[in-house]
Amino acid sequence: MAEDDKATHEDWSESLGAWGYEVAVAEDGDRAIELIRSFSPDIFLCDLKMPRRDGLTLLKDIHELGVELATIIVSGEGEIPEAVQAIKLGALDYLRKPVDPHHLRQILKTLSENISVREENLRLRRRLMESGELGPIYGRSLAMRRVMNSIERLAGSSASVIISGESGTGKELAARTIHDLSPRRRGPYIGVNCAAIPDTLMESELFGYERGAFTGADRRKEGSFELANHGTLLLDEITEMKIELQAKLLRIIEEQRVRRVGGTAEVALDVRVLAASNRDIDRAVKDGKLREDLYYRLGVFTIQMPPLRERTEDIPLLIDAFLEFFAEREHKPLPTIAEECREVLRGHPWPGNVRQLRNVIERALIVCQSSTITTADLPQEFRTTGQGDSGWFRVRMGSSLEDVERELIVRTIEYAGGNKTRAAEILGVAPKTLYNRLERYEEH
Repeated sequence: MAEDDKATHEDWSESLGAWGYEVAVAEDGDRAIELIRSFSPDIFLCDLKMPRRDGLTLLKDIHELGVELATIIVSGEGEIPEAVQAIKLGALDYLRKPVDPHHLRQILKTLSENISVREENLRLRRRLMESGELGPIYGRSLAMRRVMNSIERLAGSSASVIISGESGTGKELAARTIHDLSPRRRGPYIGVNCAAIPDTLMESELFGYERGAFTGADRRKEGSFELANHGTLLLDEITEMKIELQAKLLRIIEEQRVRRVGGTAEVALDVRVLAASNRDIDRAVKDGKLREDLYYRLGVFTIQMPPLRERTEDIPLLIDAFLEFFAEREHKPLPTIAEECREVLRGHPWPGNVRQLRNVIERALIVCQSSTITTADLPQEFRTTGQGDSGWFRVRMGSSLEDVERELIVRTIEYAGGNKTRAAEILGVAPKTLYNRLERYEEH
């Protein structure tokens, strides 16, 4: 509790103690922030006007700390506009002086019940993590336990996160889980794939534009930052963004203000930014694909999603989870999987990672004509073995690197049944990179 009037906070302390609450009191804003750090309260009762730091400043400081603290602002006569501003900054409610004890007690009772439910949900999440599940993320391997512990630890803050890993490892899923477990979960979640948007459209896509900003701009359009306000924005494949735009991005993230293309006014933001890339982030910085200052701003936390070949013990758990999901979605009875089929799946190298496994299980459930999935229900590459089949090719010593690359790409496209998008996923590159390589080969 923060209240500078001694008589008032003594009365409140006596009442709160009689109602069964443990109370710590601060007589100014500086002491209040110290108590929040050391006392770790569940509920914060805060006077709007205090020496050193007022209630609005405290709310901003609490937000910066990443603390999920139920705050009630107490305001005097003529302070209603500030009290409304406090609600916008994250306060749950405000009370007018003199405070009605009965009304205060009822509010505190409701908050206490909600906090108990939240703590029970937290314990449930931790039990699920022990069994290998955190939201939509599954895994009992050490590598995935580290990922889930990181997500659990950082979800409650507003700090930026870089999520890296090969294509198909679940980077977007990790970002979504961070949002869903965060205090922003009721706000919007917006994902932008920087590799899928042409460079000429990226700025207007992210920052929005005003009517008449360019040919065809017949109306004002909010950008991804504005759409994600009070929520989370994922910038997927961040290293594919042109370097000039990264400088503007850095300024917006630091200032939390955006100006639409063709506009003059700035829009205030409250957005948590997550970034993802299938590139080696350190290498991307060294190669000039990612600005170093942007990297340091985004990488407050980093999460490395492991490839499936490094967490093979999770494959049975993932198979069962995907089977249950697709059986329910397709309104089909849940089939079993023949042990021989499970062995084939466990032994596959999975170049397309979890996404590839998910697609294989979806296909198997759809084509299966009995109550048991067998190897006959798997794609062709799972039913052939040996050096001469479509899953292998030989490299002749003395071949150039370009020749080997060309052969690998052509064979992978064959392996993927002609699906170039899937071939790009298997190779761990963006589809436009694969198409660029194919165009280059055709020129030669």
